[in-house]
Order: sequence, then structure tokens, then C-alpha cells
Amino acid sequence: MTISKTKTSFYRRLFIAYLIDSGVNTIPQIQAEITIPRRTAQDTITALEELDIECQFTGALKNGHYRIASWGPIDPNWVKQNIDAIRSTLDY
Repeated sequence: MTISKTKTSFYRRLFIAYLIDSGVNTIPQIQAEITIPRRTAQDTITALEELDIECQFTGALKNGHYRIASWGPIDPNWVKQNIDAIRSTLDY
């Protein structure tokens, strides 16, 4: 079965929001967790606002981190319960 770009984009955003919320909250940490280019990670974090997920950067540029201030309409418990399926869909 072929997975649509819409679904993979949506799942990537949920997965990165989950990582940030779980403490994997810097670009280098995200890159270490999954094989993703720096720019893709940055663009995905920026795109979280399209889902009304509020992601904020805290601290200085060199030693700061991201945090999820609000999941908006997304149920973080659903994401947590389905993280293995999301990871499998994305081949992470």
C-alpha cells in the first residue's frame, strides 16, 4: 500500500511534536533520533502551527530547546498510544 504525502507529512509533524514533548527537543537530538536533514526538521517544526500545535523555542540560540506549549486540537494521548504505528509508517 502506498502512503500519501499528506499522511506522511501529517504523521511527521505529529512524530516530531511527540519527540519534542518527550524531551528530544533540539534539532541535533531530533536528528540523532531519526535520520532527517536539519532543514526538514526545522521546516517541520515551523509547520506545526498549521495544525495549531504551539511550539515555542526557549533559551539562547546555542543552548535553547523547543517545547510544546499547546497541542491545540490534537490529542497527545492518541499520538502516544499510536506512536509505534506512526513510526512504522514513516520508517523511523
